[in-house]
Amino acid sequence: MTNNQRLISLDAFRGFTIAGMLIVNNPGDWNNLYPQLAHAKWHGWTYTDWIFPFFLFIVGMSMAFSLQAKGITHTNASDARRVPALLSLARRACTIFAIGLFLNWIPIFDLSTIRRPGVLQRIGFCTLLAAPLVIYLSTRALLALSVVLLATYSFLMLGIAVPDVTGAFNTGSLEPGKDTGAFVDRWLLSGHLWASAKTWDPEGVLSSIAALASLLLGAIAGRWLLNESSAANKTVWMLLFGLLCLWIGAILDAVHMPINKPLWTPAYCVFMTGWALLVFASFYWLMDASSDELLKVRCQKLFKPLTVFGMNALFLFALSGLVAKALNFIKLGEIGQQVSLKQTLFMPIKALPLAPINSSLLFAIAFLVSFYAIAWVMWKRSWFIKV
Repeated sequence: MTNNQRLISLDAFRGFTIAGMLIVNNPGDWNNLYPQLAHAKWHGWTYTDWIFPFFLFIVGMSMAFSLQAKGITHTNASDARRVPALLSLARRACTIFAIGLFLNWIPIFDLSTIRRPGVLQRIGFCTLLAAPLVIYLSTRALLALSVVLLATYSFLMLGIAVPDVTGAFNTGSLEPGKDTGAFVDRWLLSGHLWASAKTWDPEGVLSSIAALASLLLGAIAGRWLLNESSAANKTVWMLLFGLLCLWIGAILDAVHMPINKPLWTPAYCVFMTGWALLVFASFYWLMDASSDELLKVRCQKLFKPLTVFGMNALFLFALSGLVAKALNFIKLGEIGQQVSLKQTLFMPIKALPLAPINSSLLFAIAFLVSFYAIAWVMWKRSWFIKV
């Protein structure tokens, strides 16, 4: 892979992730979901729990590619190159964070109660922290730092007594609202947390330590792809390391802290990194690395919709959040008998002779198809929105 060569498989992997997000975030009825299209209730994981760590893994990989394209590595770049790159990444991180806050501000428009954490906020925050690390540290140092981050997070979660909302102290509790991360959230962000919980946040401050490790592991994978070994060798090693991460994650789940997305436990971080490596390696081999040119051409055509999604992923992410909010807060009908625009659009689908769970899924698929139409028009006209 040369510095200027675009990795089609990474666009497809990004598109796969954004398409999954569009499906799981936009059902017709939140009370009728297939189990794999909802987050695990607490410990454990589903397909839906792939999505956020995949985003962070992709951010890390993209950061490594972007820096390499600019001739910036930890060994051969001067500060004349590093500082502008650092400032550019910091600006990007702050912009992503601001977009997330803006989406949370809608439709209440009340800064006194706005939810401050969020998916985009975490991506921005982790990008800001990761930028100098990926620019200045070696790959071994990044790996060692990832281990240190997970070990530090484990100590803070398991070794410190903190009060819950009743004032009772707990050490090492992993129950909702009773863990160290929830205490930190209430201490720093009281009144600005996830409305469904109010006493903790699934994108809270402390768990961002482990989320940062997910991003750094993505950057390490990106650097691995940029080495001089053969594409087949890269694919095999990504698959092997993916399986190794699944194994380590399963062990951590059994003997350390359970796999848990809201807490972003070390088991969750490592386990989902394993899945990210396996899924990406599959795209990479089929679309970029295979020696069978006919297979590559066919797969590039087959996965073209995912590639189209991946070319404007951040824009589609933000727009989908805005549209989803609009569908709920726009009301139609007479006063006293108003229904949301979403309910109005869902009624014809709900009336079909389908099980409620399938009607709910069909609405999500319709939402996905609508956004693919937007993505396709943008791709066709070469409208690529970056921050």
